[in-house]
Amino acid sequence: MQTVLVANIKGGCGKTTIATHLAAALAGAGRRTALADVDRQRSSLGWLDRRPPQTARIRGLDWVKQIEEPPKKVDRLVIDAPAAMKLKQVETLIKRADVIVLPVLPSAFDETATARFLARIEELKPIRKDRTRIAVVGNRLRARTRAAAKLDAFLAGLDQTIAARIRDSALYPDVAEAGISLFDLSLKRVASLKQDWAPLLDLVDAP
Repeated sequence: MQTVLVANIKGGCGKTTIATHLAAALAGAGRRTALADVDRQRSSLGWLDRRPPQTARIRGLDWVKQIEEPPKKVDRLVIDAPAAMKLKQVETLIKRADVIVLPVLPSAFDETATARFLARIEELKPIRKDRTRIAVVGNRLRARTRAAAKLDAFLAGLDQTIAARIRDSALYPDVAEAGISLFDLSLKRVASLKQDWAPLLDLVDAP
């Protein structure tokens, strides 16, 4: 089983959007997928409740009160982590993770929080021993803007690069409200947006 932890201590950076889209893409590709929600708002679980029955099946796990063992016969587990995590909770989740997906917006607030979070997790054993990979995702990016260039420079200073660049689009709140993702749509106008996710999907779905 491959486990993907979507986490950052900064709220509002798009963790649930990333987690639900990853889960939908993996399930749509034929992976037996589970989505664990650790956030008290239970946004990922609410999205699953709205999910139409004809879409690829994703098993929902409520880990808000307790982090449990994942079910057997699951190929991919995506974990939607809360922003306000205690150190013990961070350690528990990272021990389970093969990949940590770290969404960050092009803003000074996100940069400061991301730097703190990276410094915090890089002290943990799975990270130090290179057992867990870190994939930084630039979320709601606009190409060739000063903010995007500034984010690249900031991450370079932390010895990190952007694994994927997810463009800003009004489609994301629309599909979230319907309990679906871009990967549940076959419209031509979403094809280029889906391509934004290709590098990240290649990384999280690799053995």
